[in-house]
Amino acid sequence: MGIRLGCIADDFTGATDLANNLVRAGMRVIQLIDVPQAGAEAPLDADAVVIALKSRTSPASDAVEASLRALQWLRSAGAEQIYFKYCSTFDSTRAGNIGPVTEALMDTLGTDFTVATPAFPDNGRTVFKGHLFVGDVLLSESGMRHHPLTPMTDSNLVSVLGAQTARPVGLIDHTVVAAGADAIGERVVALREEGIGAAIVDAVSNDDLVRLGAAVKGLPLVTAGSGLAIGLPANWGFEPSPGAARLPRPTGHQAVVSGSVSSATNGQVREFLRSGGPAFSVDPLRIADGEDVAGQALAFAAARLADGPVLVYSTEAPDAVKSVQGRLGVAEAGELVEQTLARVAQGLVGLGVRQLVVAGGETSGAVVQALGLTGLRIGPQIDPGVPWCAAALPGGDTLHIALKSGNFGGPDFFASSFAHLARETA
Repeated sequence: MGIRLGCIADDFTGATDLANNLVRAGMRVIQLIDVPQAGAEAPLDADAVVIALKSRTSPASDAVEASLRALQWLRSAGAEQIYFKYCSTFDSTRAGNIGPVTEALMDTLGTDFTVATPAFPDNGRTVFKGHLFVGDVLLSESGMRHHPLTPMTDSNLVSVLGAQTARPVGLIDHTVVAAGADAIGERVVALREEGIGAAIVDAVSNDDLVRLGAAVKGLPLVTAGSGLAIGLPANWGFEPSPGAARLPRPTGHQAVVSGSVSSATNGQVREFLRSGGPAFSVDPLRIADGEDVAGQALAFAAARLADGPVLVYSTEAPDAVKSVQGRLGVAEAGELVEQTLARVAQGLVGLGVRQLVVAGGETSGAVVQALGLTGLRIGPQIDPGVPWCAAALPGGDTLHIALKSGNFGGPDFFASSFAHLARETA
C-alpha cells in the first residue's frame, strides 16, 4: 500500500517540525534528505513521507525544479495528498519561493485551489484577519524583520502571497473557521467561483487547525507551516500513539552546532554560556581571513566532550550580523558559516558524538548533507516543533540528531534536550 500523505518541506528543520506533528497524531513517518534517486522504492513501514529540501532561500527556479522532482517521487510512491511545508514565519521574499512553488505544484496536480496558513499556535504563530502574529506582536514587529536572508516586514499574508503569484489570493477568516469544516468548505466553493486560486486561512488555536484539516480532506494540495499536520492524520483514521515515536537508546558524546541568528537561538546560546557550558564562537571574519576555524573548534571540543555537551556557535545580534555582511556580502557570509559548521559537525561525529543538536534551517541542511544522511526516523518531541530523530551514519552507527528551527525552543533548550532524550528512550 502506498503512503497516505506526501510532504515537501523547503528546509531541513521545517521537515522535522512537520514530521514531528504527524508522528504525534499517530502516523509513522520517514523523513528523506532530498529526493531519492530514480527507481528508489518508497518506505513500506511509513504512513507519511517528508522530503526535506534546501530550497527556502535558493533561486525560485531552483526551488520549483526541486519541488517538482519531490512531487513526482511522492506521486509514484502512491501519495494520496500533497503537503507543501514552509516556515511558520512565512519566510520568503517578494519573488518567492512560497508562491512560485505553490503554483508549480498546483499546475502539475491539475488543481485550481489550495489553502495557505503558517499558523502553529503551540509555538505562538497565529493568523488573524490574514495577519501573522509571532507571540503577541505582528510578524513585521518581531525579530524576523532582521532576518539576514528573508527579512519579513509585512504581516499581511494575503499581500505577501499575492505579490508572489499570478493567481488571486483570498481569505478564509476566523469567523468561518470557527463555524466548522462545513462552513470552511462552503467558503472554498465561493472563493473558487470568484476565481481565487489560494486562500490564507485564519487560525488562532489548535482547534482551528483540526477544523481546517477536516475541511481540506479532498484537496490534492495543501500548503502550510507544520501546524496543519495535527489536523490531517484523522482523515485516514489515525489516532495519537506513543509507539510511533519510539527510538533506540542513545550512545556517545553530546554536542550542539548553532548557526541561527534568531532571537530565540541567541537566548539559548546566552543561557548555555550563563550556565557554564563550554562553547566556541565561530567568527566569519576569521574564516574569511583564511584561519582554520573549524580545526580550532574541533580541538576545543576534543578536550571537553568527555565532560558533557559542547557548543560551537556563530550566533550574533542583528547589528553584528549586518557588520559582517557589510564586509563579506550576505551570501558569502552565510556560505562561509554554513560550510564551516558542516565541517565541525563532521569532525564532531568523528570524535564520537552520537547525540547532536543543530540550530538553524540553513545550518541544518548543510550539516545533514555533510554527514551523508539519507533519512531520519522521527522520535519524541523535545519542544513544540522539534523532535529527536535517529539516522544511520555511513559507517553503520546510529546518530541521534535534533534539527531545530532558529525560532523554536525554550531558553534552556540546548541542555534540556539531552536529558529529554535520555528519559524518552530509557
